[in-house]
Amino acid sequence: MNRKFVFLLCLPVLTTARTMFNDLVYRYLHMSSNTIIVLTSVYLVLCLNFTLLSKVYSAITALPDYSIWFIVSVPVLFVSLFSILISIIAAGPLLKPVLITLIIMSSVMAYATASYGVLFDFAMVQNILETNSSEVFSYANFWVLAFFLVTGALPALIVMAVKVKHVSFLRAIAQRASLLVACASVIGITWVFFFANYAAVGRNNHELVQYITPFKFIKSVYRYADQTYFSSPHEFLMLDKKPFVASNKSNGKVTVLVLGETARAQNFSLNGYPKQTNPLTEAAELVSFEQITSCGTATAVSVPCMFSRLNHDQYDKAKANSQQNIVDIAQVAGIDVLWIDNNNGSCKGVCARVTTIEIEPSPTNPYCDNEYCVDEALLEPLSNKLHALSHKNTLIVLHMMGSHGPTYYRRYPADKRVFSPDCPRSDIQHCSEDSLLNTYDNTIAYTDFVLNEIVGQLQTLNQQSGRETSLLYVSDHGESLGEKGAYLHGLPFAFAPKEQTHVPMLFWNSEMSEKYDLPCLKRQSKKQASHDNLFDTLLGMNNIVSSTYQANNDLLAMCQKQNLNAYQHDIELNTEMMDFAK
Repeated sequence: MNRKFVFLLCLPVLTTARTMFNDLVYRYLHMSSNTIIVLTSVYLVLCLNFTLLSKVYSAITALPDYSIWFIVSVPVLFVSLFSILISIIAAGPLLKPVLITLIIMSSVMAYATASYGVLFDFAMVQNILETNSSEVFSYANFWVLAFFLVTGALPALIVMAVKVKHVSFLRAIAQRASLLVACASVIGITWVFFFANYAAVGRNNHELVQYITPFKFIKSVYRYADQTYFSSPHEFLMLDKKPFVASNKSNGKVTVLVLGETARAQNFSLNGYPKQTNPLTEAAELVSFEQITSCGTATAVSVPCMFSRLNHDQYDKAKANSQQNIVDIAQVAGIDVLWIDNNNGSCKGVCARVTTIEIEPSPTNPYCDNEYCVDEALLEPLSNKLHALSHKNTLIVLHMMGSHGPTYYRRYPADKRVFSPDCPRSDIQHCSEDSLLNTYDNTIAYTDFVLNEIVGQLQTLNQQSGRETSLLYVSDHGESLGEKGAYLHGLPFAFAPKEQTHVPMLFWNSEMSEKYDLPCLKRQSKKQASHDNLFDTLLGMNNIVSSTYQANNDLLAMCQKQNLNAYQHDIELNTEMMDFAK
C-alpha cells in the first residue's frame, strides 16, 4: 500500500489525538503558578516527607491526650509552610527549575532517610561534599533507581510539562501575595488552636526538625558554604613551637597509629562479642580499651576532631584546621611522620603538612579493584617504611578502609570470609539480620587479620633493631546495622545511638610487660574515655614534651613502670620557657 495513502488515512486520527492531548493539557496541566506551588508542596509533604510525618504522629500518639483535629492539622501546617518557602524562592522564570530541583533532591533524600535512617544535618552535608564519587556510587542499586524514577523523575517531568497561565506582572504579584496571606492565615489559625500541643511535641522531640525534607538540607548546605567558602580564614596557630622528644637510652621508637573506619566496639570479641571476630589480636595480647566514645558520627567530623587539641565540646572545623594537630606537633618535635591512606585520601586536612602516601586503587594491585583497595594494601608501604627508617623516632599513621558501608562485602577478600552466609549487596536494608551481621563481622575479622600482620612487622623490627615499637588502633566512628530502623552512620551526635559512637581502641607494645604494669592497664581499659584522650596518649607514647600535654588525659601514662612523671619537670620548664618567649 502506498505510504502517502496510509498517511492520508491516518491523518484524521492523528489530528484528533493531537486535539485531545492539547485539550487534556489545557484542562489538567494548564494552571496558575500558585496552584503549581501548592500541589508541589502537597506532594513534598505527603509523599516525600513520610518519615517526618510518621515521626510526628508517633510523638503525638505518645501524648497522654490529643485530638484527631490536631493530627489533621499537621500536614496542613507543613503544606502551608512549604508553600510560603517555595513562593519566596520560586519567582518568575525560576518557578519550574526550583520545583524540579526540590522534587529531585527530596526524592533522593527520602529514600536515604527511610532506608538507612540518614539525616541531612550540617555534619552529613560536610561528609557528602567531602567524599568521592566511588563512595557515592556504592549506594547505587535497583531499589534506589526505581524509587527515584517513580518519586523524583516522573513528578519532575509532569512539572516540566505543565503550562503556566500567563498574567500581567502586577496580577502575578497580587496572586502571590494572596497565597502568602492565605498560608500565613492557616498557620496562624493552627497555632491559635493547637499551640500547646505543638509546644509539647516540639519540647520533647527536638530531633524532628532534622527530618524536614529538603529544607533542612538546604539550610545545612548554606551553612557549609558560608563557613567553607565565604568566612574569613583563621590565622594558623602554632600551639607549641618548641616541643621535643625526651631523651632516652633506647634505640628509638616506632609508633604505628591505625585509624580504623566505621568499626563499632560491640562487634569486637575482645570486648565480649560472642562471635570470634578478634582471634589473632587476642592471641597477640593486645589491650582493648572497652569504653571509648567517638568525637562524631562521620569521618568528616571525627578524624579532624580526634587529632585536634580541641575536645568534643569545643570542636569547630575552621578552628581545628587553623591550628597544629597532634601529627604537626610530633613533626615539629623531630619525629619522622608518615601518613599512609587507604580511605580515598580522606584525612580531612589532618595530614596536610606531613608526608603522605595515598593508596591508588589500581587494578594492577592485587588488593584493589579500580575503586577500592582492601586494607592489606597498607602492608607493603608500611614494610617499605620500616625497612628504610631515617630518624630515631617515627610515627606512622595507617588510615584504613575498614568496615565502610554499605558495601561491606567489598572490604574483605573472598578467602578471608569467616562468617557466612554474607550479604553481597549495597541495599543492606533488604539483607536478613544474620547475613548483614555476618558481612559486617567479616570486615572486623579482616581488620583483625591486618592488625596482626602489622604487629608481626613491628615485632620483627624490634627483634632486629632493638627499637621499641607500638601499635594503637582506634576507629573514627561506629555503625548502625538496622537497630531501631537505623543503618550506616552520620546521625546527629546529640541523639545518635550508641552503635554509632561506641568505638574500639586497641594497644600493643613490643616491651609490654617490661614497660607497663599490666594489671593497671587492665583496670584502665575498663574506664570511660573518648577520642579526646588520643592527643595526649600519642604525646605520651612518643615521649613528646609539649606545653599542650595534659597528663590526666593520657590513657597509658599512669600505667608505665617508669612513667611520664619523670618528664614532668621538663614539661613545666618548657612551659615556663614558652611563657617567657611570648
